[in-house]
Amino acid sequence: MRTKRLLTLAILAGLLLALTTPNFAQNKAKAPSTKELIKALPEKYRKWIEEDVVYIISPKERDVFLRLENDRQRDMFIEAFWKQRDPNPNTPENEFKDEHYRRIKYANQNFGKESPGPGWRSDMGRIYIILGEPHYIEKYDNLSDLYPTIIWFYQGMAEYGLPNAFSVVFFKPYGGNEYVLYSPVKDGPQKLMPHYNGDMTDYLQAFQNLVDIEPNVANVSLSLIEGETLMDIRPSIASDVLLYQKIPYAPVYKVKDTYADKLFRYKDIIEVEYSANYVDNDALVSVYRSEAGVHYVHYLIEPKKLSLERNGNNYQTTILINGIVTDENGRQVYQFDRRLPLNLRGEQFDSIKDRLMSFQDVFPLVPGKYKLSILLKNYVSKEFTSFEASLNIPESGLQMSPLILANRLTRNNQYRGLNKAFLLDDLQFVPSPRNDFVVGDTLYVVFQLWGLTPELKQGGSLTYEIMRENGDKVKSFSRKLSDYQAQGFFYEEISLQDWAPANYMLTVTLTDSTNNGLITQKANFFISHLPSLSRSWVMTQPMEGDASAEVQHALGIQYWNRQDKARAAKYLETAYRQNPGQASYALDFCRLLLDLKKYQEVMEIATPFVSQQQNYDFLEILGQAAQALGQYEQAINYYKQYLAHFGTNINVLNAIGECYLTLGDIDEALYAWERSLQLEPGQENIKAQVKALKEKK
Repeated sequence: MRTKRLLTLAILAGLLLALTTPNFAQNKAKAPSTKELIKALPEKYRKWIEEDVVYIISPKERDVFLRLENDRQRDMFIEAFWKQRDPNPNTPENEFKDEHYRRIKYANQNFGKESPGPGWRSDMGRIYIILGEPHYIEKYDNLSDLYPTIIWFYQGMAEYGLPNAFSVVFFKPYGGNEYVLYSPVKDGPQKLMPHYNGDMTDYLQAFQNLVDIEPNVANVSLSLIEGETLMDIRPSIASDVLLYQKIPYAPVYKVKDTYADKLFRYKDIIEVEYSANYVDNDALVSVYRSEAGVHYVHYLIEPKKLSLERNGNNYQTTILINGIVTDENGRQVYQFDRRLPLNLRGEQFDSIKDRLMSFQDVFPLVPGKYKLSILLKNYVSKEFTSFEASLNIPESGLQMSPLILANRLTRNNQYRGLNKAFLLDDLQFVPSPRNDFVVGDTLYVVFQLWGLTPELKQGGSLTYEIMRENGDKVKSFSRKLSDYQAQGFFYEEISLQDWAPANYMLTVTLTDSTNNGLITQKANFFISHLPSLSRSWVMTQPMEGDASAEVQHALGIQYWNRQDKARAAKYLETAYRQNPGQASYALDFCRLLLDLKKYQEVMEIATPFVSQQQNYDFLEILGQAAQALGQYEQAINYYKQYLAHFGTNINVLNAIGECYLTLGDIDEALYAWERSLQLEPGQENIKAQVKALKEKK
């Protein structure tokens, strides 16, 4: 009663708000309805969504399809849709798709002949398309006391979330011409008998009458589920759940429709051949700060499948990684690409073929709040997978990093001094994104604390508490912060010897000297009942350390994208000074110097790359610097070289026009601007200048 009253109040409040808000409808744009979106589709896609797959598409897939913007994206989606259902994707045939269209054809040829619509729209057609051929069929169409009735019996469909054995019943009520679906709850045994005159609410009487007419029909009139025990003679609610929930859901029961969201998210940056091959994954991400104060994002991604191409006794592919970091406003702060060839000998392949591949990587990131998107592509198989995560790297203040639970630890790692995923100092932690362990494992928990005051370092403590899923406390202990070695992070080893297989939660709390809890992190893990687990093999590529040009350049680009030009200049200059012959470092540094109006420095750095290395990427920036310094003829020379090597460019043509105009050469200025207008006629300011010059002539 209380719930109903609260609901009523909420509805009244909503109505009152709508009535007292002027122009409410005008102030809020109305999103198009599903019907409107379908109506707007080209005919072949409208037929596909309304007819071809109407019974087998999930709500999420349907929603994504209707949000697609063009035919290229829709074709990509349709290919991916069938690919997700292909029982054997390594063959050119798609048995599921072929069977589905066979069912539609059969339904149109054999059902709904007495109705105005096609057979696929009929109740029989719908069930047939969803479930396929029944195990056997019983027909009762010549009994005067029973409406024509057909029973379809199915069994062995538990893999689709259905009972192991059940029936679907159709009948022709009231002398109708078309068979309709029978529901024990909505219809009941009374509706199956044309001459039943008893109490319509007395199921026992109706059932007994139906037994006298046809026992087999009576057996399915109250329950469609084979072997279901009814507490009394009343229709089975489970049968209606079967008809209206489980059977409609059966076609998507085994389909992981997360691929649809991923396809929509990456539709503009993945090639068509990848679009149909989304692979699920497990992923993990955390942030650690080095002793020099640089924050690094450590992540791993484990695709559920990795296909390799065989070449003699070798197995090979190339893993392509694209990472994008955006800030809270959706602006891109950092983008990176990795290309890692993988070549395994036959014996190496045999040792890992039944295990997952764990791609692990690390990259630096300046403080801020971000969204991380990682896209992994398998070049050989054209499969892709991805994950997204939120990151919060504080500039200052007290914070604890997420807990990483590792199942293996290697000490004195050879990569010490480099940046490698989940390598802290000389300790290489090996986590699993599933946080899975077996009895007898050692659990290694590792994390960092940022912003510790001297008082906390001296008097603070860490409390560890592990609870089982039933609420029982399994383990609890505390350690002072001062007891840990000063290595920039904290870790504990917890033996799982004799622990029971179950789900657990680990809680780590930082407390001050008076035992007040200040900050907490939690992580779930489970101990499997299996004696051992197949652990993933790791694919990774270490990067250089904090002071390297690679790291300094990455930080500089990030600060620049965050509009912090002072910090950006510091890091980009450091990267360039460390490796002055690296064109990419020099070019980015020159672009920032140009933005800072340090034109002479641009000329000094960029000129040797053109004159000595014939690196023409610097031509435009040299032209811009020379123009800003008033060296117009030199600027024109750089701009023309740029056009000779890279082709027409509107901005460069306009800049040439400006230089010629400043030099007083109106004809050349007009020639450059008119060529620019041929490429982009909508440049109103250029049009005005051209018009003014022509009038002056």
